[in-house]
Amino acid sequence: MILRLDDPAAARAWCARERDAGRTIGFVPTMGALHAGHLSLVERALAENDRACVSVFVNPLQFDEAQDFDHYPRDFGADVDLLDGVGCSMVFTGTLAGFFPDELDDAGALRPEFSVDPGPAALGLEGACRDGHFEGVATIVDRLFDVVGPTRAYFGQKDYQQSLVVGDLAARRGAPEVVVCPIAREPHGLARSSRNERLSPDDRERAAVISRALGAADEAWRAGDRDADALARRMRDVLAGEPRFALEYAELRDPAAWTADAPTGPLARAVALVAGRFGDVRLIDNRVLGDAS
Repeated sequence: MILRLDDPAAARAWCARERDAGRTIGFVPTMGALHAGHLSLVERALAENDRACVSVFVNPLQFDEAQDFDHYPRDFGADVDLLDGVGCSMVFTGTLAGFFPDELDDAGALRPEFSVDPGPAALGLEGACRDGHFEGVATIVDRLFDVVGPTRAYFGQKDYQQSLVVGDLAARRGAPEVVVCPIAREPHGLARSSRNERLSPDDRERAAVISRALGAADEAWRAGDRDADALARRMRDVLAGEPRFALEYAELRDPAAWTADAPTGPLARAVALVAGRFGDVRLIDNRVLGDAS
């Protein structure tokens, strides 16, 4: 039966006992509202480690829109039940004050000197669209790594740029190993996300246009097109056919040489990335072009 903890200090103590006993820990950080994509990460963590633990914390540091934070779905009890069903060893939650004791100001905000620099992978795209987002991600993930001390940490590829930020953070720390897992998709192609629950049934179907646009870029890449501008136009042409989708960006990046601005000319390797909204629901997705997975 899963162990449920409501305090980061208790989670830290549990993880320390497991490590002292020589057990490896696979860690999956989440903001809750768990779905099949999250559970696939936990299942992989269990397959590759002696123990799997999950954090559930809606981190206010990484939200640039108060409305998005307020509307983010929360049901810790349901999350615990799902995790218990796949054999997760321990799940923990907490508060900002619990994760950052003695580091908040009088208003309850984290003092700036305790924020973590997200590094160069935070430049452009999500970093440009969401002010302070990646600093908030790096800050909480750094603290979560302190709490858990995992052998391996598991993240989904859907948050592609975030996975680069977290990978850089882990490299600076010297641990843990960061494992980036393939995107879990709904039957019609939409990347699984907790935010999908806020889509109307019609918009949920329409949102498959995002994966079709990424597929169009991948098809062109496999046919030999390497021009960054042409591939981006392929995506935008598909997305323009869905009037309810408000595009924020549809761009290419070299995954091995991240840049704030979109590259031009031919690429040796590429990841295609899309972000936009259906109403007030913001969705992101990506595809590594030519990837067999």
